Amino acid sequence: QVHLVESGGGLVQPGGSLRLSCAASGSIFSIGDMGWYRQGSGNQRDMVARITSAGTTTYADSVEGRFTVSRDNAKNTVYLQMNGLKPEDTAVYFCHVKHTTVLLSYDLWGQGTQVTVSS
Repeated sequence: QVHLVESGGGLVQPGGSLRLSCAASGSIFSIGDMGWYRQGSGNQRDMVARITSAGTTTYADSVEGRFTVSRDNAKNTVYLQMNGLKPEDTAVYFCHVKHTTVLLSYDLWGQGTQVTVSS
């Protein structure tokens, strides 16, 4: 019904920058909160950054001051600008979107994009 397409991952050196994008498409009724999560070498998926429908942002302590999350409601897209990248930022990054309809709310996840920070 509604699908998320991620882009922008890649290989960068420490101190470099990347910009991730996640666009929702399909039968969209209304998009609520959006955000980014990442999964490193472990099994858990940790919150990186979130942005509400009102524009309020939340960041993990490890990325505060380096990452910026934003959204373009006209394009149903959420972005993650990553500056000052560190090796510990290496992970698969997943976008998350809350899709709300008249009947129910759905949690949608992208398929992930690899970010590797290495010399």
